[in-house]
Amino acid sequence: MPEPAAPLIPVQVPWKPDNMRGLLLMGLGFFMFAASDVQVKLLAGELHPVQIVWTRQLGLLCIVGFMLATHGTSILATKKPGWQIVRGALAVLSASTFIYALRHVELADAVAVTFVAPFIVTIFSALLLKEPVGLRRLTAVTIGFVGTLIVIRPGMGVVHPTLMLVLFSATAFALRQILSRHLAATDKTPTTVAYTAIASVLLLSLPLPFFWTTPESTRQIMLLAGMAVCAALGEFLVIKALEIAHASVIAPIHYTLIIWATMYGWLVFGQLPDQWTWLGAAIIVATGLYIMNRERQLARARKAS
Repeated sequence: MPEPAAPLIPVQVPWKPDNMRGLLLMGLGFFMFAASDVQVKLLAGELHPVQIVWTRQLGLLCIVGFMLATHGTSILATKKPGWQIVRGALAVLSASTFIYALRHVELADAVAVTFVAPFIVTIFSALLLKEPVGLRRLTAVTIGFVGTLIVIRPGMGVVHPTLMLVLFSATAFALRQILSRHLAATDKTPTTVAYTAIASVLLLSLPLPFFWTTPESTRQIMLLAGMAVCAALGEFLVIKALEIAHASVIAPIHYTLIIWATMYGWLVFGQLPDQWTWLGAAIIVATGLYIMNRERQLARARKAS
């Protein structure tokens, strides 16, 4: 019998997943991303996407500066600098395209389209990382994706072409998650955070002078600062989750974004979803709860054996 093919992105060290903790961290991370997104939506029509993304990543860079001051330059030690830079470039692509799309589409619509990311993560974590993806887990992810289709209802209305940029953004975000899992085999969370911040800020600084607009009000300054803080915390939490858990297990937590988008849409923009959106959201929530309950059962079984 031939030996199984080696992963295209091999995991090089023994690793014991902590999936339950990873689920919690991933959920908190996406809550912070949603808080950042609503502030981005408020700014998208006033400032250029390059300036907004640069500010978001600058917030992450401030956290890196604090880590360098407290832990020293050892956090910059990496065995895979090339992949770290690629991850930073993917951060620029995913954030820039998503923010540009928010100029033209509603936040809930944009968030719903990003839900293709967990499906991409699940497939590529099996193909590239060779992580086990059982039939039940794959079915749960697929059902969650069906819930997002109910929210979007393709073919039942006018779809803005800018949503294709959101699809591109979701793909780049999924690839970032796969790279995070790959890098976790050799690099710690602070190292990946540091290189993501440094690479993205440097890349965005090149075109920034051509798009810079000085904030004209305290409101804009506060929104920029709040957006940067929330995005930085979200980035750190997601990277940490992917360091300790299987990407294919925690990927469905991405679906919780529809809950936060609905909440913020009501509180900030006075928008409430219709009955189809509620139905889709209910399916998404049920999928997430099933994944968590399934993981608890597997954890109990491992302890009992």
